[in-house]
Amino acid sequence: MTPSPSPSTNIAISARGIQKKFGAVVAAADINIDIPHGQKLSLIGSNGAGKTTFVNMITGYIKPDAGSILLHDEDITGLAPRLVSRKGIARSFQIPQLYKELSVLDNMLVAVASQQPPLSFWRPARNEVAVQRAEELLQRFELSEHSTRLVGELPGGVRKLLDIAMALTRYPKVLLLDEPTSGVSADEKFPMMETVMRALSQEAVTVLFVEHDMDIVERFADRVIAFYSGRIIADDKPDVALSTPDVQRYVTGTLR
Repeated sequence: MTPSPSPSTNIAISARGIQKKFGAVVAAADINIDIPHGQKLSLIGSNGAGKTTFVNMITGYIKPDAGSILLHDEDITGLAPRLVSRKGIARSFQIPQLYKELSVLDNMLVAVASQQPPLSFWRPARNEVAVQRAEELLQRFELSEHSTRLVGELPGGVRKLLDIAMALTRYPKVLLLDEPTSGVSADEKFPMMETVMRALSQEAVTVLFVEHDMDIVERFADRVIAFYSGRIIADDKPDVALSTPDVQRYVTGTLR
């Protein structure tokens, strides 16, 4: 198990004593996690293990029954999702949240405009500063060649890249990726994740990604936390975490 970081460590997310039940189902049982700034952490576990509940509590979609969640020492426990977003946590969903009838560039400009104060919606979204930020991210995610294409015409991997790029328009401190390779073809998934991680390395951002593909987890995570029945059963480097008997029994199904 990875030892808890010392108090002097620059911690991006700190969860302390998190508990959550849905009726008789325990989704989080006294969860304690410290995530250092800049780490790439993968959350794994079977369906219903508690990993998505943990992500939903961080992002404000679910309020914990007990415990606290800190973002760089600021308590964000139970804040509404829009307030959590303003504090610096962004999220990319399993199914990309895109405007299929708009072009790639226009989707980026909508994302940029949504980060501005409410009165800015009376101003044009296509201004010099917004276009510059949008084009910068499109280039970084290798999407510039698709700039004028309608999103509805794009393959799954390209849509995922665009969705993640849009999440970065707000300069987040923490980025949560929900199954980034879900729906992406076998040929696309590794090149797509290489592009994502290369692009994210240019941002001062901590990354948490929920993933079921263990090949992706092994290659791209600095650290793995495995959930089972609302509890953490492993927390270590990928090779160590994935080789533990509990993970092989309850997550990967490889224990003989």
